[in-house]
Amino acid sequence: MSEDEPADPDGPTDGDRSPATDGDRSPATDGGTADAETADSEPSDTDTETADADDESPVEELRRRREESRTGGGEARIERQHDKGKMTAHERVEYLLDDGSFVEVDPFVEHRSTNFGMDEKEFPGDAVVTGYGDVDGRKVFVFAHDFTVLGGSVGEVVAEKICKVMDRAIDSGVPVIGLNDSGGARIQEGVDSLVGFAKIFRRNTEASGLIPQISAIMGPCAGGATYSPALTDFTFMVQDTSHMFITGPDVIETVTGEQVSKEELGGAGSHSSKSGVAHFACRDEEEALDNIRRLLSYLPQNNMEDPPRVASWDDRDRELDDVTNVVPEAPRKPYDMIRVIEQVVDEDSFFETHANWARNVVTGLGRMDGRVVGIVANQPRVSAGTLDIDASEKAARFVRFCDSFNIPIVTLVDVPGFMPGTDQEHNGIIRRGAKLIYAYAEATVPLLSVVVRKAYGGAYIVMSSKFLGSDVNYAWPGSEMAVLGPRGAVNILYRDELREAEDTDARRQELMDEFREEFANPYGPARRGYIDDVIEPKDTRKRLIRDLEMLERKREDSPPKDHGNIPL
Repeated sequence: MSEDEPADPDGPTDGDRSPATDGDRSPATDGGTADAETADSEPSDTDTETADADDESPVEELRRRREESRTGGGEARIERQHDKGKMTAHERVEYLLDDGSFVEVDPFVEHRSTNFGMDEKEFPGDAVVTGYGDVDGRKVFVFAHDFTVLGGSVGEVVAEKICKVMDRAIDSGVPVIGLNDSGGARIQEGVDSLVGFAKIFRRNTEASGLIPQISAIMGPCAGGATYSPALTDFTFMVQDTSHMFITGPDVIETVTGEQVSKEELGGAGSHSSKSGVAHFACRDEEEALDNIRRLLSYLPQNNMEDPPRVASWDDRDRELDDVTNVVPEAPRKPYDMIRVIEQVVDEDSFFETHANWARNVVTGLGRMDGRVVGIVANQPRVSAGTLDIDASEKAARFVRFCDSFNIPIVTLVDVPGFMPGTDQEHNGIIRRGAKLIYAYAEATVPLLSVVVRKAYGGAYIVMSSKFLGSDVNYAWPGSEMAVLGPRGAVNILYRDELREAEDTDARRQELMDEFREEFANPYGPARRGYIDDVIEPKDTRKRLIRDLEMLERKREDSPPKDHGNIPL
């Protein structure tokens, strides 16, 4: 089976889209024209409807046709959608957008397929709802797959509708949001459906870095349908009702013999914590749509605009009186970096992304004196805050997103190094860790960093160091910066002396204290200009806010080239 073959769409099998079973979604079943047997035995409701239609005014006909388009696959299938705890495509769009702002595009377009009895199945609008509207008064384009019509499958016309709104979004310079609930490619349309996916993927790529692209998975998303969300900036999933996979559990069992449930294979929990495909796992559709609205409040309309600034509700000169109680002096003692972040940014403004994946690094959006900033920070409470493969890729992708959309980046550093081990080496920590170097080094937005407690080895370089391109670099008193931590350095430099010492542990501690005094402190780097200043922890917020003001009009021109070759 090819990867683009549609997978199990949320309960009913792919047969829901096959000629054998699609009859239960035919006009006869969904309350349209009656079937042949009924027509032969007694007068049908259609005769009355036809007579009524003859008496319709043009406006009445328009309203009737628009209502037919809105009902999609019919009331029975709408009821089934609701029984699963899912909204219809129109309901999702109307919940997401400001009241009364939605303008639908192409509500009367229909598929052109005649194979497998498709010429007898008429669905105005086909299997996707498209258009534009407002979120908090700002324009967005949106498309929503309609699972009640042919399982939300993607055929030629569905792809054309999606591409049309994506083109308009690019031309207008506004975000595009995709609400996915689709079993994948429409079998009945053959290669036409695969070509439709290719057209969508091309638009995703053209839009990347020009306008924000947001995806929500609100049902099945199988085969080729999964790649469009993967090409967008942020992906939301809904627990229990949304699933993403290239091949479903049945195919996996047939090919490999492995048995796995849909939820374990491609549910919101798996993709938000194991694969990193999903940035957010939400309890229900309402929470997902609410969070999309919140995310949009941090983003510019396009790459030529700055993020929206709001009047700050927090004191710009607020001191971080409690932060020293959060961060222990002992360099190996864990703490929650999110508590530090929440004190640095405006109150209640931090919006974490990818919270459940690669938890040893924290990424998210916040505000400082009303300005939007991206936050990247090591998380000492998870794997001591080391950088590993997943953390490097998570942070790199976030840095590149912020750089695409003019969002300054604040990096809070407390990192002992890269994660050691054969698993990391064999899976490419060198190549994949280099992505984070590349992301910071190519960034042109304001870059500010603070070494909170320690920064050792290659991880010191990677985490927005001065000569990687950072504009402002601070360190807190007592922070340590060196090639190795004191213990590791002493064990190497004084190996022979420690072997001969009468009390090895006592001598090691003496040498560690000497090393820390001479090398592992912020004043050596400050003397060389690698650190702009050593600041009191309580002053961190107000210093960063002043620096953001100073860098507000930063412009950096890169050498002309098509694009760099990031180590993918």
